[in-house]
Amino acid sequence: MSDTYTVVNPATEQAVADVQMADLAAVDAAIDRAAAALPAWRAITPGERATLLRRFASVVDAHVEELAELEVRNSGHTWGNAVWEAGNVRDVLNYYSASPERLTGHQIPVGGGVDITFHEPLGVVGIIVPWNFPMPIAAWGFGPALAAGNTVVLKPAELTPLTAIRLGELALMAGLPEGVLTIVPGRGSIVGERFVTHPTVRKVCFTGSTGVGKRIMAGCADQVKRVTLELGGKSANIVFADADLAKAAAAAPSAVFDNAGQDCCARSRILVERSAYDEFVSLLEPAVQGVKVLDPSDRSSEMGPLISAAQKATVQGYVDDVEVAFSGSRPDGPGFWFAPTVVLTDDPSERIWRDEVFGPVVAVMPFDDEAQAVQLANDTEFGLSGSIFTRDVGRALRVSRAVEAGNLSINSHSAVRYWTPFGGFKQSGLGRELGPDAPHSFTEVKNVFISNE
Repeated sequence: MSDTYTVVNPATEQAVADVQMADLAAVDAAIDRAAAALPAWRAITPGERATLLRRFASVVDAHVEELAELEVRNSGHTWGNAVWEAGNVRDVLNYYSASPERLTGHQIPVGGGVDITFHEPLGVVGIIVPWNFPMPIAAWGFGPALAAGNTVVLKPAELTPLTAIRLGELALMAGLPEGVLTIVPGRGSIVGERFVTHPTVRKVCFTGSTGVGKRIMAGCADQVKRVTLELGGKSANIVFADADLAKAAAAAPSAVFDNAGQDCCARSRILVERSAYDEFVSLLEPAVQGVKVLDPSDRSSEMGPLISAAQKATVQGYVDDVEVAFSGSRPDGPGFWFAPTVVLTDDPSERIWRDEVFGPVVAVMPFDDEAQAVQLANDTEFGLSGSIFTRDVGRALRVSRAVEAGNLSINSHSAVRYWTPFGGFKQSGLGRELGPDAPHSFTEVKNVFISNE
């Protein structure tokens, strides 16, 4: 092990734990263990693999509150969010526990014999998890990968490794064989880079910035290694004049300030039809000021701190460039706190409108008609998520088909469900996670022809 990293509670700035960071030898050893565990894991019956995944889910369920308490201290997530996140790990495992017995191929009609297809596991899969949602995003990778018969090495973010380490321990408690799911804390320049370059790792799943995702994709190309990339976002929340404006304004804060805005799906651009703009903004102000920004261990807290001093400085740099229309509250004292902040603009070239701020800051802009709303929504390198508020069903369908984003909600901000596919357009990513087809992305299709002669 090369060095240690001190995990800090973002709400108190106090040390939580020291975590050893893996050096290159430790990474290689973890990959070797995953490779050694692969033959037995892929050979067990689908029913046995399903049983082990359900058992893993049951063990996680018994430790939901423990995991939530750890995430509150490690990541600054509110108690309510952290409980949901731990429960999401359980639910994802239960959902994909049905996959081993349903990962079926096809019999294809041919002349002279029988043709059949198989879904074969890729092998060792490397998963690189970000710091904003450490538990769910880990499970979105290892759930379908394990169900398809692969073994997994997982690198948590340096800032937030504690819940991933605990999930690895719970996997062993549930009876998963050693080496099937291995957690490897470490620096991205060492662990993540080795996932990319090691020939035994057959696929890399990465969630994080678009810049890093491009480097991972380029590195994997050298070995024609498969990748799934879930990258940045600058999602639009489009509000038409015929919408329920009170509902849209009340929902808007949670759509961007959840997890202190550290969410690639955050609707950080609000587009409002000009005839409803003033009314919407007047409704939005009390909604923003009503967000309860409290110590995340307080069960009533609705928004916690940013993850680090560096992230706070980054967000502040964006706000220093613009005039703030109004903002909410934030606690005094230690912690990386940032008040929910609203900026009004009519300039789509401003940094606050174009860049992924990754903090509790939202920009609001008027538009004149449906065509302009779509044009403004699509005027970004990203295409991950978004919302459309309107009572006109035809308009909802037209706009949702025209907006270039992978996950859209009508009269709602719900973006992610483990039983539906998730991923982005353009520079927001490559491939899809979640949904019933996710295990297929961790397999190779093998075609076998059997002659009848």
